[in-house]
Amino acid sequence: MPEDKRRFKVKIAGEVYTIIGKAQPEHMDAVVKIVEQQLAEIKELMPALNNEKAAILLAINAVSDQLYKQEELLELKEAKEEQ
Repeated sequence: MPEDKRRFKVKIAGEVYTIIGKAQPEHMDAVVKIVEQQLAEIKELMPALNNEKAAILLAINAVSDQLYKQEELLELKEAKEEQ
């Protein structure tokens, strides 16, 4: 494993995961906290949903949010270039 990568053991929805990445521990803590909050919100809205399906919905929401942010960033860059 390259030196710039770290291993993080995290617990999400009662399951332990090992995540390998370049992020700082504070960043990963924030990510895990948001994932836990969003999973809890999904489960509250749809209590019969199993964890796997809730995680898929969370992933869809995250990718959708990412695409919107990318569009916003592109629009800002284009507006800046027009100035």
